[in-house]
Amino acid sequence: MQRRTFLRQSAILSAGIFAMPDMAFAKNQKVGMQLYTLRENVAKDLPGVLSQVAKAGYNELEMFGLSAENKFFGHTVKETAELLKQNNLTSPSGHYMPEKFLFNNGNGDDVKNLCDVANQLGNSYVIIPWMSEEKRDSIDKYKALAERINKAGEICKSASLQLAYHNHDFEFKDFNGEHGYDVLLKNTDSNLVKMEMDIYWVVRAGYDPVALFKANPGRFHLWHVKDMNKNDKTQNTEVCNGSVDFKTIFANAKLAGVKHYLVEQENNYAPDFYGSIAASNKAVRKLLKKAG
Repeated sequence: MQRRTFLRQSAILSAGIFAMPDMAFAKNQKVGMQLYTLRENVAKDLPGVLSQVAKAGYNELEMFGLSAENKFFGHTVKETAELLKQNNLTSPSGHYMPEKFLFNNGNGDDVKNLCDVANQLGNSYVIIPWMSEEKRDSIDKYKALAERINKAGEICKSASLQLAYHNHDFEFKDFNGEHGYDVLLKNTDSNLVKMEMDIYWVVRAGYDPVALFKANPGRFHLWHVKDMNKNDKTQNTEVCNGSVDFKTIFANAKLAGVKHYLVEQENNYAPDFYGSIAASNKAVRKLLKKAG
């Protein structure tokens, strides 16, 4: 082998070796998606949707859509767990609503049922996803909710699960200088109740995610990574295609305490549903790589 050829091949090999850590990092990082993103598709074909989610590069899937019969879009919990396994997807969390316990002084049976579902799917987190307007129209109602959430958190803990709360923008509505999100943060036990921050909704409400991280370090175990359309804040867009400053937010991931990055997009998909989620997956992986 000529010396020139040897040196050239050695240089190529060295470049490949130095590139390997970045390649391994990108491959090994888990990026998830909230299934609600594909709600228009999943009701028709859950197996097909899970296959497309995996093909788009996702490792994790956050569930939603549990029916009163304990089914996900016509599939039993056991069948759903098998579908996830077939597509090499894990499910760290699910959006489940124990409404009887939280709002109707229930005995906790609905929380226990949700914990059973979560454990069958391999979830680590039970997420409170949303509440209707009449349940959140005063600070006193948020304080009462915080008390019930703490108790729900105890039930989850006894089932080896972590309770968390997912925000929208309505938690930031002003009530004479107070807002519901602050009440929930201050009046729930940080060990029993973690937060799933929906970044889009925090920004849309006019608040700074990083400021919330600084005020409540380690509390935000899950993120909904959702971007805001530059021309219409009521619309979403693919991650890093909009106006949310994800670079700064991801630089503060350690401060937040985040363990799961979950893409969510509710509208304005481009070029289509599956092209959209693939683009966001790539964008999140790039953000994670840059953040180190």
